[in-house]
Amino acid sequence: MNNTDTSHFEVVHPGILTTFQDLGRFGQSHLGLTSGGPADKQAYLWANRLLNNSENCPILEVNFGGLKLIAKTSTTIAVTGANAPLTINGHAKETWRSHQVNADDLIEIGYASEGCRIYLAVFEGFLVEPQFNSVATVIREKVGGTKGTAVAVGELLFYKQTPKQTLYALKAKDIPRYTDPLTVQVVIGYQHALFERGELAKFFSNEYQVSAQCDRMGYRINGPAIQSGISQLLSEGICKGAIQIPPDGQPIILSVDRQTIGGYPKLGSVLSLDLDLLMQSSQGAKIHFEPISIHCAHTRLHLAKAKYQKTKLIKVDQ
Repeated sequence: MNNTDTSHFEVVHPGILTTFQDLGRFGQSHLGLTSGGPADKQAYLWANRLLNNSENCPILEVNFGGLKLIAKTSTTIAVTGANAPLTINGHAKETWRSHQVNADDLIEIGYASEGCRIYLAVFEGFLVEPQFNSVATVIREKVGGTKGTAVAVGELLFYKQTPKQTLYALKAKDIPRYTDPLTVQVVIGYQHALFERGELAKFFSNEYQVSAQCDRMGYRINGPAIQSGISQLLSEGICKGAIQIPPDGQPIILSVDRQTIGGYPKLGSVLSLDLDLLMQSSQGAKIHFEPISIHCAHTRLHLAKAKYQKTKLIKVDQ
């Protein structure tokens, strides 16, 4: 960003892990670059929609909370995602709505009590130079954001200064809930023949828990071990939501920062809508799995898209 840009937030405290994200980096897997993007796409989309931003506007993904910013000029922000306290100049503010902020305002996001990922959007998006057609930060690959790393203390986060905007909120009935236990639907993959029926029944009839090994790359879950007829395969491309079964039988559900190829057998793939909810789960959360046909999966996706498009925001005062 050049020196003529003066509209920015100054990072007082970056929280546990805060990164720039847009919808993701696509068409680059042949270079070994994964997609990145928001761990919870639905919360990300709502944050931008509350500001009438385009869907791909760069925003901040705050893991667990703890972010503190000082605004240097006026703008409008929106906060969605996990249930975490939001304050502006020490005054409590609601999330899942937009807010006007002015010069020298202190914005603080506390720590999440339900869910674990919070999204902060600014009107017309943060000004970040894309790398490989995206600003999505993937720390493992040192790509995206401003330096390929998490946001740091003292960093300046640039945006366009704007006049006051109409403020909007999402109705309470339309706000997602991040529940525990969580049931996620799985589209069975073409490698299901590697698993005996009893192993598949075991997977779908037992409860699993999110382990300590859970991050934007994927979630390892603990529960009854699942055995396949083969421990490894030739490496192949991996989709978001793929459920890998490593030799120890403890499933790994891969997400936005997954590796581009892998050689473990895959039982299937978590439906993207449910993966968003799973990525709001923390260590110890209880998970149940339910099989779904590809046709039913398509139906759920179409219905969710239609509901999103038809949902009306309400105008609110500051």
